[in-house]
This record gives sequence, C-alpha cells and structure tokens, in this order.
Amino acid sequence: MAELGSKGVTAGKIASNVQKKLTRAQEKVLQKLGKADETKDEQFEQCVQNFNKQLSEGTRLQKDLRTYLASVKAMHEASKKLTECLQEVYEPDWPGRDDTNKIAENNDLLWTDFHQKLVDQALLTMDTYLGQFPDIKSRIAKRGRKLVDYDSARHHFEALQTAKKKDETKIAKAEEELVKAQKVFEEMNVDLQEELPSLWNSRVGFYVNTFQSIAGLEENFHKEMSKLNQNLHDVLLGLDKQYSGNAFPVKAQPSDSTPAKANKSPSPPPDGSPITSPETKTVNHELEPSTLEAPGASIPKSPSQPAEAAHAGAEAAGSEAAAGDEASKTEADSGSSSLPAVVVETFPATVNGTVEGGASSERADMPPGFLFKVQAMHDYTATDSDELQLKAGDVVLVIPFENPEEQDEGWLMGVKESDWIQRKELDQCRGVFPENFTERVQ
Repeated sequence: MAELGSKGVTAGKIASNVQKKLTRAQEKVLQKLGKADETKDEQFEQCVQNFNKQLSEGTRLQKDLRTYLASVKAMHEASKKLTECLQEVYEPDWPGRDDTNKIAENNDLLWTDFHQKLVDQALLTMDTYLGQFPDIKSRIAKRGRKLVDYDSARHHFEALQTAKKKDETKIAKAEEELVKAQKVFEEMNVDLQEELPSLWNSRVGFYVNTFQSIAGLEENFHKEMSKLNQNLHDVLLGLDKQYSGNAFPVKAQPSDSTPAKANKSPSPPPDGSPITSPETKTVNHELEPSTLEAPGASIPKSPSQPAEAAHAGAEAAGSEAAAGDEASKTEADSGSSSLPAVVVETFPATVNGTVEGGASSERADMPPGFLFKVQAMHDYTATDSDELQLKAGDVVLVIPFENPEEQDEGWLMGVKESDWIQRKELDQCRGVFPENFTERVQ
C-alpha cells in the first residue's frame, strides 16, 4: 500500500508539472500573438543584462588566467632545462661549481613558488567568484517561469470574472491560485532585485584585487630572479677572469642596413652579394696597362699610398730621361722597393708613325689623382653628408683620399662621372662610398 501511495504521489507530481509546462507554453503563445498582456520589469531586465555581461567577462578572465598559468609552467620547464644544461657543461674543476648548483636549485624553487601563489591568490579566487553565477542564473530562469505562471493565473481569473455566466466557486479557486502564484513570484523577484545589483557592483573590487595580486607576485618574482641572475653573472665573470687567456672573442655580424663608417666595415649589397674579400680589394687597386699614363705621370697603387706612388713615378720618369735602357732598369728597381706587388710598364701610342700621349690625353679630362673607374651594381642611399648617393649603373671616378689615414677599410673616395663632366668641381662633387656596392670597369 505504501508503494502504491508513493507511486501515486509521483505520478500526480509528474502530471502537475506537465500541466504547468503546457499552461506556460500556451501563455507565451498568447503573449507573442498579442492576445494576452505580459508583465514587464525594465529595471530587472537591466539587472539581467548586467549579470550576463559580468558572467561573460569573468569567464573570459578565468580562461586567460589559466592560459597565463600554463605559460608560466612552460617557462618554468624551459628555465629548468637551461639551468640543467649549464650544470652539465660546467666542469667540476671550474671555480663556482657549487654556486651554480645552488643558483639552479633556487631558480627552480622560485618558479614553483611563483606558480603556486598565482594559483592560490588568483585562480582559486577567480573560481570562487564565478561559482556564485550558476545558482543565480538558475534562479533568474525560475523567476521567469513563475512570472509566466502569475500572468496565466491573472488572465484566468480575469476571464472568469468577465464571463457572462459566472461560477463563484471557480472564481474563488482562480483567485486563490492567483494569490499563491503572485506570492511565489514576488518572493523570488525581491531576492534577485537585491542580489543582482550587489553582485554587479562587486566586480570592481574583485578585478582590483585579482590584478593587484598578480602584479605584486610578478614584482616579487622578478626581484628575486634578478638577484639570482646577478649571482650567476658574478660566478661566470670569475670564471672568465681565470680563463680569459683562452677565451674566444665573439664579433658582431654587420647588419643588412646601410654601412656604418664608424666600424670601418660596409654592409653587404641588398641582393646578398658576398662582401669583397681583402684580396679582391688589392687587385681592384692594381693598374691596368690600358689606363696608365705616359712616362712622367704618377699612378698610386691605392688611395692609402698616393705620396709613395707619386714619388716612385717621379723617380722612374727622371731615370728614363737620363739614360734610356738603363732608366728602365732603374725604374724596375725603384718600383720593387716602393711597390713590390706591382710592375708598371708604359706603352706610348703611335698614330701615322707619330708617338701620341693617348693615355695622358684621356686622363687630362679626369679629376686630379684619378685611379680607375667603377660602376654601381646596387643602389646605395647616403647616410652622411660626405657620402655619395648611388644608383645601379652610375659610373664613379675613383680618386685617392687627401689624408690616407682617413680612409676606412672597404670605402673608396670618388666623384660620379656625370657630375664631373657637368661641373668639374671636385670639392663639391666628391664623396665616399662602399666598395662592395660597385664593380671595377676600368
């Protein structure tokens, strides 16, 4: 009998719930069709909008905080592996071995403590903060259902009152159901009207406390980590001092930007062409027979040797004027003493049996001290007032530096051929440029 009674109660409750759902569905349809009025509370609806926004922001913050903690964990593992590598390569007989082990141990403890404090003071607090939202969300949904029940009871009671044939018993029962539905709805509504604004206002203090905790933990962590890094630096500095004689210098590679004359090393051309080697630079400064002057002119081997080359040329010319074949021998001897890597021979040109100074006439149109011609293979943008602006294809007449000590490695002095032909003003047209942006053509 007890089981039958229990089953009867359960069946009756299920039937009641089904009836409520049908009644609510019918009431919503009537409200949407405009055949029944709907009770609205604009103030509560605004509170619900704020609640949904607050829940969305909190959920995103929780997600990002978990991502941040995962990154801290990954950084901890990476730092741990790096310190383990240092311990492996640090030989036992090197000074500071025990100090490096201690630093590695403290490093690991510091990362672990930082991660754990973030979990305790930020993530768990975040979880507690969001833990109150599901219950309130379900109560908001239940309040909505009770509001529909209240509207349905109200409409039913009004319909019975306005009916042509009134049934007092039904009216009394409908009024009783209306009062009951109104009471249930108002109790839930009052509670939510108090809780939702309070919850909305609490977000400011929560955000402040959360981010203050994270910022404070990060600050302390970086302070302690900075001390460990300074200790490690001191240990490695002591190691460097003891083995400084065996250290290998590490030189910075030139950048891909415009060449800096301060480091005396121009950067490579834009297309990645290899920088001209020192051997190639020496060959580029050697003189071709077709561009040599007639006897008596001086041709320097390179911009850094104008005075020496001029002296050698003058000596050779004087010897040739004094004694024919013997002058050639004297010139060779003087050349070997001043320019041991270059042998200069001159060949006077003849036209209709007459000796003409062809090379001399050609160089008469060149700037003083002209050495050779080069052609720009790449564009070069000048970065200083004493540099030449080059475009691919420009021909440059190379001349020696006035002061050889001012010449930086990989840089040449010259004037663009077009500027020289138009102006013939060396002081205003000349400038320096990187040699590896050009190719010798004469």
